[in-house]
Amino acid sequence: MHTSLDGFVAGPKGEMDWIKLDDEMFDLVGEFTDDADTALYGRNTYEMMEYYWPTASEKPNATKHDIQHSAWYKKVDKVVLSRSLANKQLNKTTFISEHIPAFIKNLKKQEGKNILIFGSPTVVHLLAQHNLIDEYRLFINPVILGQGIPLFAGIHERIPLTAVSTKLLSCGVIAVHHNVDR
Repeated sequence: MHTSLDGFVAGPKGEMDWIKLDDEMFDLVGEFTDDADTALYGRNTYEMMEYYWPTASEKPNATKHDIQHSAWYKKVDKVVLSRSLANKQLNKTTFISEHIPAFIKNLKKQEGKNILIFGSPTVVHLLAQHNLIDEYRLFINPVILGQGIPLFAGIHERIPLTAVSTKLLSCGVIAVHHNVDR
């Protein structure tokens, strides 16, 4: 997930034009997706992903990242937390609107690889409130937004973390990885 230095994942109107991207970051994301077989989204992020990724690899100007991420997106199981899409059914996509913490606890117990959240700050808020996130992999962008959608909201208890790695990317973004101490 991308965040500003002051902890916002989007501007006040959802703007994300401040996010820096480069091939080095995309390679790192490729490592994350190699270790995951489930993607968890909120409705807004899912709709953005579903609009772009299924056909991204077919575009004439498709990048290495487009080709790799499109292939991963098509094969990965997707879980979408949404009240408005609750009755929708798609192949490899599960829509959940009720009993979300219990569903996620059960999902985490199943065999398989990691579960990734791309974007979806409201999903992060909910799962962090229920202590259901095991690790945070963040891209801290060199910008202070001053206001916007916070990365963390509604958390009322301390969540101790252990730093795993930090890497300064050539575009100025700092990639951090922290595990949640249990």
